[in-house]
Parts: sequence; structure tokens; C-alpha cells
Amino acid sequence: MVKIEINDQVVEAREGDMLIDVADNAQISIPRFCYHKKLSIAASCRMCLVEVEGAPKALPACATPVTDGMKVHTKSKKAVAAQKSVMEFLLINHPLDCPICDQGGECELQDVAMTYGDDVSRYSETKRVVSNKHLGSLIHTDMTRCIHCTRCVRFGQEVAGMMELGATGRSEWMEIGTYIEKSVTSELSGNMIDLCPVGALTSKPFRYSARPWELTAHHSISPHDSIGSNLTLHVKNNRVKRVVPAENEAINEVWISDRDRYSYESIHSEDRLKFPMIKKNGQWQRVDWEDALAFTAEKIAHYAKSESTNFGVLASPNATLEELHLLQKLARRLGIENLDCRLRQQDFSLDAAGILAPKLNHSLPEVESLSDVLLVGSYLRKELPMLNHRLRKAQLNSKHISVINPVEFDFNYRLTHSLIDNDLVQNLMGVVKAASELTGKNDQAWLKKSIKVSPEQAAVAKDLMAAKNGAIMLGQIAQMDTHYSRILILSQQLAELTGVTLSVLPMSANEVGAHMAKFVPSKGKNARQMISGNTKAFINLAIEPEQDFQEGDLALKAMKKADCVINLTAFDSDVQREYADVLLPIATFAETAGTFVNACGKKQAFKMAIEPADEIKPAWKVLRVLGNLLELDGFDYVHSNEVFAEVGSALESTLVFADMPLDAEAAETLMPTQLISMYQVDALVRRAKSLQATPDANVNAR
Repeated sequence: MVKIEINDQVVEAREGDMLIDVADNAQISIPRFCYHKKLSIAASCRMCLVEVEGAPKALPACATPVTDGMKVHTKSKKAVAAQKSVMEFLLINHPLDCPICDQGGECELQDVAMTYGDDVSRYSETKRVVSNKHLGSLIHTDMTRCIHCTRCVRFGQEVAGMMELGATGRSEWMEIGTYIEKSVTSELSGNMIDLCPVGALTSKPFRYSARPWELTAHHSISPHDSIGSNLTLHVKNNRVKRVVPAENEAINEVWISDRDRYSYESIHSEDRLKFPMIKKNGQWQRVDWEDALAFTAEKIAHYAKSESTNFGVLASPNATLEELHLLQKLARRLGIENLDCRLRQQDFSLDAAGILAPKLNHSLPEVESLSDVLLVGSYLRKELPMLNHRLRKAQLNSKHISVINPVEFDFNYRLTHSLIDNDLVQNLMGVVKAASELTGKNDQAWLKKSIKVSPEQAAVAKDLMAAKNGAIMLGQIAQMDTHYSRILILSQQLAELTGVTLSVLPMSANEVGAHMAKFVPSKGKNARQMISGNTKAFINLAIEPEQDFQEGDLALKAMKKADCVINLTAFDSDVQREYADVLLPIATFAETAGTFVNACGKKQAFKMAIEPADEIKPAWKVLRVLGNLLELDGFDYVHSNEVFAEVGSALESTLVFADMPLDAEAAETLMPTQLISMYQVDALVRRAKSLQATPDANVNAR
């Protein structure tokens, strides 16, 4: 540690730290444009010039390391003169369009110009004009405003892992653009908007819809994937106008995925179900809540009494902890044991031995320090973009990442080993066989059979054996595989042989919470059995079975075949009206309070950001009233916190299947690899128009 003086204030810092970071920690303001704490140092804008005693000229604070005894002045005549000169150069070509610029009111250039700019420009020549670039449906460009800070370029290279933007030309003729007129397709691209210090890159869906000073900010949590990214919802006139990241270093740092940023469009979609609807004599009728709930309670009571073993209860793993707890409580109090949230899983053969709760068995910062990681059946970049970002940082720190996948995917980092074969089971068997030979533990019958081990499989096993801090992670493709049980058993055996940690990655926002709330069958049927059997009645919470099930056609057929279907849903659709008997309008994540449990098991609560429109109600309140109408005990809640207090924290995510018998025969039937587009995973993203206009909306996009 060293001591330096900044504006006569003694500050302690680590030797070698950059002056701008030390000043920030001491809450001493230094203007900047190109500097960002998460990006490499460019020192190109020169706005952070300060006077350092003993230096012949002003130095950039972002690129000047501190040394013991250094004396710095940020407000001296020399420093201010240098900063004002830089400001004058930056404003020479900048357009005077602040009144129509979406960045107005939160523009770093505006803020700095108020202090360091002049009210009259000495520049009388013609300003340059730069043509706008088409970057896709998410980002709008006004490139004449660009000040060449290169934050967006560095973000693409260093964080997104895709060099989609770059600079051509020099001096004032330098332009930021894409490579041969391509669009920006990174799943993290929206972060460039936050990084841009001027109005050159702005949100296309948000464009001209509100001014920053008209917006109120509300904290929330990502409703899509299991990372639990912290969000700030900006609201005007009871409408969500945009979503930006809320800083949380332990979870999402300062970034969010485009899925989290733009899905808010669906909250105000034309498809929103705004009033309770019931079907009588084949005709849909709009009714008030009292009649709708009485009708629903009567239906539930009838089928729970006569068909409790053929009554299915299905819920989205994106529903809140409170909603899931109340629905399973209501079902079990009525004697209904068929409930499940594992809609995309097809192989449930291990349920008899115990249901394994998916969980990431590392904290997100710990992922960056993992020495060797094996991804099994995962396109992590599209499944969990923020976890993939952490893993990419590990790879950049010379860590090893290998994959076992059915097809080759475009990862944004270098893979050490890539085992590509449509038969995940056979590929895993080769790696387990290699590990057993290295350890001498080949006491299982199938390991003694003749199994050919490829050099690549042997290399993967050897790396895991040598790993000081290794991990195996099962992704979405593995979990959707028709031979998931065999993949899980083999993965556990491999983890045991090599001494690494196994994680089954949760995909949805509250998948871990659903297991915590016991929204899985303990005695009843699983989701696939419900849609395959003779289920007479269904309650569906926040799902569209025809799209949320892996076997959507089978699910739709089951709904149409059932005598009664009750949908608690945020959205209306023609397909639902074909099979449902009741449509109850429920709130989205922005219109209710609740709790999500992220992949690491961290509970994160959020509050209502906007009031639900028309007759829309929070699902937990609907379920509470249904419980009372059905005369069930324990449904006298006033606040969602009371529901939360009932949910236990027990989560069984360490079941051992590794010692179960496993044959070495090839998989009997190999299903074609089924991919789920990151913009088709739930009802919210499916109705976000801007996301649906991106290449990733295509399920076959690689």
C-alpha cells in the first residue's frame, strides 16, 4: 500500500492501481469518456487529464499508475485547461441535437460539457456528418454523435467475445461500424447502449417514448433464466418503458442479457388477457372475478373429488416462489399429487430413486476460477448468457473448457476439447471408461466390457483428473435428451472418479425455487405422464402447454382431450380458447411482488413496479382466494411475505445415482437434437417484437 495526495487529500492505495480508480474510491470526481471499470484502458479520449507534480504535462488518470508520495491536482489551472481543451475538440463535430436525442438528460457528454465546455464555439467550419449503421432490431445508431471512445468496440472484444464493431479511418474521419454491413447479433449487445457516453447508440424499442427525467426506477429480478440478474425497470404512466442492469458484482456485475433487457415489450402486448373469461355451452363469456372464481372453485372441487388421480397441475418454473408454494399447497390439500414444473424434460426414469434438484454448485464469481470445466449437452452461450460470460473469463485466464455436444456450436471462446456426436451417452461412456482406467476403479460390470476410448475422450478424462478445481455442468440439451437418466448417471460417475463437482444447470428463473417449494411429484405423475395418460382435468399456471412442453403436440392433444382445463395466464390466444374452460388473467413479474431463487440457491425478492391494468390480478392472490372458496385451511394471507415465510429452505440437490447399474449398450433410439431458441423459452419473450426480429429468434440459429 502507498499514500498519495489528490487535491491535498491523503489517500491510501495499492501501488500500481490506476489513478482514476483510486480517485473514484476516494469519491473524488475526474471526468472521463473512454474509461470504464469493466473494460481495458484505451486512454483515447484524454478527458481525464490531471496535473501530477513533477510531470512536464497533464497525464491521463485512467492510464497513470499511482506511486508512493505522488501529488495530484484535478482542479488546478493546468488540469482544467487541459480538460477544457479536450472538451472543445470533442464538441467541434458533435451535433447540437440534444432536444431530440434520447440520451438527453442522462448524457455523460452533456454533464461534462456543463462544467468544462464553453457557451460559444470557436469552430466555424462545416461539421462532419457520418451515416447511420443498421445494427439490427435492438440498437438504433446516430453515428454523427459518436466521440470515438471505443467502449462499444472493446465491449464486443472483451465481454461479448464477438468483435462485431470496429473502427475504420483516422482522426476526425474515423468511424465506428460493423464488418461488411453485418448486424450486431450478440446475446449481450444491449449493454453497448449503457456503455455509450453519448447518444450514438440508443435503444430502438425505447426510442422517442420517454425522457429520462420522466421515468421512475424500480428494482426487479430477471424473470427468464436462473442467473437472477438484477434489473432496474424504468416506468412512466404505469408502463414499463425500458429495462437496464442494476449493479450486483456477485451475480450479473453491470451487465444483462438482451432477453432480460427487451422482454418488457410483452408486458403491454396486444395479447394480454385483461378480464376473466369462462366457457359456458361452448361460448366464451367475460365475467367479473367473483363469478369466475366461483365457477373455477366449483370445477376444481368436482374433479378433485371424482378424479383426483387424473387431475394434473402444471406450472411454469418462471413463476414466483410464493405462487408455486400456494398452488402445490392447494393441490395437495385437495388430494391431488400430480404436479410438476419440468415441462421440457422427457426422461423421468430416475424419479423412483429421488428427484435431483438442479443447482449450480459454485457461486458465480467462483466459476471464473474453475481450472477445468466439462459442458455436457449445452449451448451455454444461448442458454445462460451471464454464466457463459463468467466461464469465458475463466478461459481467458488460461483455464480449460471442453464440451460434449450433439452438434458443433459457436462458442465465443476457445475450447480445449470438443467431442461432437449425436449420441451423448456413448461419448460420455468413453470418457468415464478412460477415467476408470486412470484411477483403476473399474469394478462396475459395464466398465469391464470392451469400449473403445478415443484419444480425445482420454484427454478430457486426463484433464479432469489433473484439475485442482474442476467442474462438470449438464446443460439444457442434456436435460431434454430422451436418455437423460443415463447421461446423469455417467456424469456422476465421472465426477466421482475425477474428484470434480457436478452441477445440473437450472434453466428457468425459479427452477431451483420450484424444487424448494416441492412443486414436483412425490407420489403422483410427472409432467410427461400427465400429458400421455388419461388426465381429466388440468390447472396450468403461467404456461402455454403447446409451446412450453418439449412435446408440444402431445401436450396440446392432452389439453383438448381433457374434460376441464383452467389456465391462470397473462396472455390470451386462439389456441388456448380451443381447449380451456377458464382463463384467469394474472400479473407478469413487473406487476406483482415475489421471490426468485437463482441457480446458486440465492433468494432474491422484488416488488411491484406497475399496477396491473384492467382486471389483472397477481397469481398468488388468485390462489389465496381459491383456497378460501374451496374451504381449505391456511389460506388467510394478507401479504406475499407471509407466503414466503412458509416455504422451507431445504433443497436436495446431492442425490447419488452413480452407483446405479448401467449397461454399456448403445442408446436404443437416437432422437434428433432439439434446440430451444433463447427467444422462445417463455410467453414473455415470445411476444417481445424486437427480440423476435433477431436471428436468435430462429430455433435453428447457431
